[in-house]
Amino acid sequence: MKIETIMPADIARQHLHQVRFEHRGHHLLLPTNVSFSGCRRTLIMGPNGAGKSLLMRLAHGLLRPSGGHIRWEGAPPVQAMVFQRPVLLRRSALDNLTYVLAVQRVPRAQRKAQALNALERFGLAALAKRPARVLSGGEQQRLALARAWLLNPSVLFLDEPTSALDPAAIKAVEDAVNAFHQQGTRIIMTTHDLHQARRLADEVLFMHGGQVLEQSPTEHFFEAPGSPQASAFIRGELVW
Repeated sequence: MKIETIMPADIARQHLHQVRFEHRGHHLLLPTNVSFSGCRRTLIMGPNGAGKSLLMRLAHGLLRPSGGHIRWEGAPPVQAMVFQRPVLLRRSALDNLTYVLAVQRVPRAQRKAQALNALERFGLAALAKRPARVLSGGEQQRLALARAWLLNPSVLFLDEPTSALDPAAIKAVEDAVNAFHQQGTRIIMTTHDLHQARRLADEVLFMHGGQVLEQSPTEHFFEAPGSPQASAFIRGELVW
């Protein structure tokens, strides 16, 4: 039995106009203009401290900008966020999902079946009764993705979801990300992994020093990067 999903029709375009962010006098994100549109897989790349996660949290709405504005062309869509270290309840894997459905006010009689379907979809059916916080890192990430799946988001944000995983777990997470994309979800994801960007991205957004230096199709980014910093990053050199 498969999860029933509704294909998002036209995901509203999102514009960040002159968006900046300051904290305790530090300019962490300089005035930035970025747009996200269509059902694209946008991978945000750059060295540590470039502002990747910060930009994503601002776009999601978890943080309010210090200046500028964020605008949607149309009604803001349903969004979900998967963090580098998933935040899970001290409950079983199954109960983590039924809780989300309860918050969504899904009828009680339907919650268990929908949650079990999601666990099966992400290869976790055998772990339904296991405490979520004792699962492996890869299993926890897949549980977080299953939880996001139940929200049927039009936009999914992922903050380096495979940074501490082994190759098999990375593949499982990437397969899950592609499953979201195939159902019509816009993907916005941070990563340091150049190979992962080549595999997943439709476009790359490159950041350095709190600025967006480039937003371009993946093939163009790797073949003809638009800045010396991006060229150095691709070569594996330290970028300060």
